[in-house]
Amino acid sequence: MKYKEVFKVIWLPVVFSSLCCLSPLLLVIFGLSTVSFAASLADELYGDYKWFFRILGLGLLGITLIIYFRKQKGICTLDQAKRRKNEIINFILVSLIVAVLAYIFWLYVVVEIIGKLYHIW
Repeated sequence: MKYKEVFKVIWLPVVFSSLCCLSPLLLVIFGLSTVSFAASLADELYGDYKWFFRILGLGLLGITLIIYFRKQKGICTLDQAKRRKNEIINFILVSLIVAVLAYIFWLYVVVEIIGKLYHIW
């Protein structure tokens, strides 16, 4: 299994699932918001809507996996999926594990450090 393919599949869902904290940060970076507004927006989004963003990321991961299997692997029918069941299950499990670890690292390390540099939190 190529991990490069896994990262191609998971990067977009990871970014979308972290938008609760990334979007206020981007507003400040691009000069579209004040730090105090971004801090209150981050509190609101992370406090009340973090599960919405996580579910959105998980759904997007499912969609990207379907697109990956259809376009890259040529698995379009249920018969093809049944024949390559182990390969599909292994790739989905690895993608899910790597996506969760990437989400944790991206949100709680990278975004956290950048947010502290801009004094948002």
